[in-house]
Amino acid sequence: MNGIEDLITNVERAEKLQNVLIARATHISEASDEDDFKKLRSYFLSKPETKQLVPDFVRINRNFDQFWNFIKYKIPDYAGRRSFIWAAFEPLIRYLESSSNSPAESSIDETLEALGPEGINQIWGKALERKISDPEGAITIARTLLESTCKLILDNKHIEYDSSKIELHTLYKLTAKALNLSPDQHTERIFKQILGGCSAIINGLGTLRNALGDAHGKGLASIKPETRHAELAINLSGAMTQFLIQTFEKQKEVYEICYSCKKEFSIQVLIQAEGDTMLCSDCAKVLLG
Repeated sequence: MNGIEDLITNVERAEKLQNVLIARATHISEASDEDDFKKLRSYFLSKPETKQLVPDFVRINRNFDQFWNFIKYKIPDYAGRRSFIWAAFEPLIRYLESSSNSPAESSIDETLEALGPEGINQIWGKALERKISDPEGAITIARTLLESTCKLILDNKHIEYDSSKIELHTLYKLTAKALNLSPDQHTERIFKQILGGCSAIINGLGTLRNALGDAHGKGLASIKPETRHAELAINLSGAMTQFLIQTFEKQKEVYEICYSCKKEFSIQVLIQAEGDTMLCSDCAKVLLG
């Protein structure tokens, strides 16, 4: 049987978790199964989008001994135990088999874990967690994610704004200007188009939230959003948040001029020669050998 390090998808991980529990419940488990159980249990409980779908007996029982004491009294026969565990894992596996874990979400996860402050990470996690069970709430949180990101950047750049009244599109306009991402700060046609498209996404998310989110009261004829609407809003919001944070972090880098070629480089890639002389790698190879 393959170890968990060989598992590629979350569906495979969920099925592995299910199968090691079935093995324990039917007395055919291997020595490594309990360690796999603990790692996979921790993996799925650490993800906001899956922790609510993990079976209750997995959340409650932290090791094989606790699980055995639960299952041996819950269901007396092996066949019944298999059916019980299969049924309990069905919601998690069905969710994972859907398109919910998109490449975009994985990329945004990585960026926010590496660069994003804890508060931004928590908002992103809440949006993912609610997109299936509460699409309206997820759409509202998608907007909150962008608002919080813009405010974080503006605060770090010491740019004033009225936090009690300002709208998302105004927040983004201030943030874009501070990061040199405003269309009117560029002359190249392609960049103006792309950055104008970013502004349109922000305005669209604000409109979508007002139309479909749960931030305002709803009339009888209101449109009820579906998971696909929430996923669209979350992925757009997440992509813009990722872009803003990456741009902000990039601009925090310190740049200096190579003494020889006079080109600008990040100080992290420059090589110090005599005294305070800084050289790029190409010039260092020529001058220093």
